[in-house]
Amino acid sequence: MDSINYNLTGAVFDIQRFSLHDGPGIRTIVFLKGCPLSCRWCSNPESQSAKPAILYKKNDCLHCGRCTTACKRGAIGPEHKNWVDRERCSGCGECVNACPAGALVLKGKTMTVQQVIRELKKDATTYRRSGGGITLSGGEPLVQYEFASELLKACKGQGWNTAIETTGIGTAEAIETVIPYVDTVLLDIKHMDGEQHRKFTGATNEMALKNALRISRISRTVIRVPVIPGFNYSTEAVKAIAEYAKTLTGIRTIHLLAYHSFGENKYSLLGKDYSMNHVKPLNPEDLEECKSVVEGYGFQCVIGG
Repeated sequence: MDSINYNLTGAVFDIQRFSLHDGPGIRTIVFLKGCPLSCRWCSNPESQSAKPAILYKKNDCLHCGRCTTACKRGAIGPEHKNWVDRERCSGCGECVNACPAGALVLKGKTMTVQQVIRELKKDATTYRRSGGGITLSGGEPLVQYEFASELLKACKGQGWNTAIETTGIGTAEAIETVIPYVDTVLLDIKHMDGEQHRKFTGATNEMALKNALRISRISRTVIRVPVIPGFNYSTEAVKAIAEYAKTLTGIRTIHLLAYHSFGENKYSLLGKDYSMNHVKPLNPEDLEECKSVVEGYGFQCVIGG
């Protein structure tokens, strides 16, 4: 095992325990901040910016003014949309510390590799008994590829299974630095049409598709398709993805993830508009026809993850 820099820091916005859908066994998910995409349906909009984000719970606010006094940048108060001027806000968290009602929540903090490992060790027995491990998610973990790599190396040093949820959008250096330490890559492929991809995510799919070839040669890869009405909810779109998956190395399984609106509330907490509020969530049975298409190409198809 290569040497590990336990003092390297990264921006983490959540650590979620006892996940059953993000790799084998029972897992802990470490969510890293920063993403090159801004998918319209993103359920973690607080992850998109690399800097810490303040969530404002209007209904819990006492309007006591303590947060306004605590903020040295003039970024907090009723004169700002949704209470926070997000251009001025540095994410220092002083307003959060001053709020007696918990109306302000800081999403994102700097942690060392060692600090994350200490948290993960709390569930080490669960990983061992269930065949589980650690999954890096985000955001896009490849944005913080140096931190992700050191964290994954440290996890492997503990004997834990590793996985990563990724869009595949990152530099060649990021891929080569991170993926060798990953046992399972959960790789999003959203659409084969570059312009449609750009329209709904903010970027074309060129880098994602190029890197999918590289990633599938390095580590066991599972393709995940978020199925979104108005975007790729059609047998034609799913067929195109299945055909592309046949060109990759060793792909055996494709997951179809039904669109949901679980993250909608976060947009208002961040002072953002949710552009998908007119779209009806899909049920698992809505994806049966798409599943048949995938299976027709010889893949195992799982609805969900």
